[in-house]
Amino acid sequence: MKQLTLQPITHRGKESICIRFLYDAALQTAIKSIQDIRWSQTHQCWYLPLSQSNLDVLIDVCKGKAVVDAATVSAYLKYRSRSPRLAKSLLADNPDAGMYAEISRENFQALLKTEQYLVLKAYSSSTINTYLNEIRSFMKAIKQHPAESFPTERIKDYLQYCADKLKLSENTLHSRINALKFFYEQTLGRDKFFWEIPRPKKRMILPKVLGEEELFKLFAALDNRKHKAMLFTTYSAGLRVSEVAALQLKHIDSDRMQIYVENAKGKKDRYVNLSPVLLDILRSYTTYYKPVKFLFESSQTGTAYPTRTIQRIFQLAKARAGISKTVGIHSLRHSFATHLLEKGTDIRYIKDILGHFNIKTTERYLHVSKKELVNIASPLDDLWAKGKVQW
Repeated sequence: MKQLTLQPITHRGKESICIRFLYDAALQTAIKSIQDIRWSQTHQCWYLPLSQSNLDVLIDVCKGKAVVDAATVSAYLKYRSRSPRLAKSLLADNPDAGMYAEISRENFQALLKTEQYLVLKAYSSSTINTYLNEIRSFMKAIKQHPAESFPTERIKDYLQYCADKLKLSENTLHSRINALKFFYEQTLGRDKFFWEIPRPKKRMILPKVLGEEELFKLFAALDNRKHKAMLFTTYSAGLRVSEVAALQLKHIDSDRMQIYVENAKGKKDRYVNLSPVLLDILRSYTTYYKPVKFLFESSQTGTAYPTRTIQRIFQLAKARAGISKTVGIHSLRHSFATHLLEKGTDIRYIKDILGHFNIKTTERYLHVSKKELVNIASPLDDLWAKGKVQW
């Protein structure tokens, strides 16, 4: 008998049931008879609005025609009723039917309490989701053992397991330690003991930058004016992809030639310069597309473009431009900072434009900038010029 695999997804800003199966004419006819069923070109699947009633209808329609694997969707619906935020984080993290099944009731209650603490302390949504995911991974690993009773040595053993067996990066280990520190010291009220747990030394990863020729090719690779305007805005102002997605029409101040970046990373507002060239591009773009609230709106929903969609647009442009570097859209922000530095802009101003807390974060670009490096001759050149070496 045929098998249907169901998965919760977010499509066009709405929770949906993704339906996948090997092609069968009779089964496809039955599926297409369901009200509100649609085909997604993006996900290459049939989909329905995510609800228990739609799940029941789907299972009923497939009786005698296919075995329906609904475990993941059922788990998602179950935990959405108890904690929408935790369910949403599950949805964003490659849904796994067993993700919560292996967490004991006691540990799950502690996870809910952690969520409440994080919200009350006004942590950002990104930090809340990261901490909950890290703590959830820990609880999945310890299974039915109560997290509250774990001694310091057992936590050290777990972190060693993360490093040796799971091969987690230094940055991910730091994130997991921070999350567990919050869980034990804030949620559970344990005495501070994480100073006893050594932290891995982080490697200094240099920003990946695109050269001017690569930028020419990247921007030329897109025909869609909205997509092009997104990438121009990202590079022109050195914005994060989340900041581009959150931009509203009211944030573009043409009188003062500034862009207002509201509630960015670290809950900081800041102003960045509005390029005259970008202003002309945005005026042409808004005249054509007529956005109502957000600068870059989805024509289907009227909501802000999802960050993942903007990231996909960058990857599409990169592929069309034939750029082989392993870079994401954040490389436009890195390129902006590096190119400013090469043009002689004071690094303190670059720090403020980028919204960095610490100048050391900005100083990474000193290692990337080629402004001074191009004037340093290799000792080999001197030997060659003196005729001391031959090829």
